[in-house]
Amino acid sequence: MQAYLLHKAGGIENLILSEIERPAPKADEVLIETKAISINPVDVKIRELPDLLDMVYGTDRPLILGWDIAGVVTAIGQDVTDFKEGDAVFGLVNFPGHGNAYAEYVTAPAEQLAKIPASISFEAAAATTLAALTALQALEPRIKAGDKVLIHAGSGGVGHFAIQIAKHLGAYVISTSSADNRDFVLSLGADEHIDYETQDFEKIVSDLDFVLDAIGGGVL
Repeated sequence: MQAYLLHKAGGIENLILSEIERPAPKADEVLIETKAISINPVDVKIRELPDLLDMVYGTDRPLILGWDIAGVVTAIGQDVTDFKEGDAVFGLVNFPGHGNAYAEYVTAPAEQLAKIPASISFEAAAATTLAALTALQALEPRIKAGDKVLIHAGSGGVGHFAIQIAKHLGAYVISTSSADNRDFVLSLGADEHIDYETQDFEKIVSDLDFVLDAIGGGVL
């Protein structure tokens, strides 16, 4: 099979398309024929920064980056009962370890996967996992029905999931974005919109129960 191997930290020229042996699933794993992947900011930072690459992967070289995948099950381990060959699945694989997503075939623990609903494309599924799980893990343990929540960058990867999750949990949601994304943010369920380019959110909002900041810097 083909995969992109990273031999050293740096630019995308260090990702070398190579022919390698197809992996075989362990007892608790499935083998997935990759149909789509998602590349997140963490992928880029780890690829570019030598110290961060070493911290996540140690001295293993070359290696295969990536964690967000969607595809079709082509083989199952002997202990797997939740999936069968032909199932369309997606997941965040072995994050933050060896996910090996930049490859034609990927092995993944069955417990880290879910079936893709029939109405969802492989591309949409692959783009969901890391961003949606980040929003879910940040919000679910910390907010409750009736809370007043400010979500920065509501049109971003994490933010657009966060709005929907916060509304599902019963919160009153205020979100920042550019004016161009106002209608999108409101369509996700936000109760109020703040245009960060023309308005100072800190002068508008008050009595908040929770703030989700995926930007940092001056916003924090």
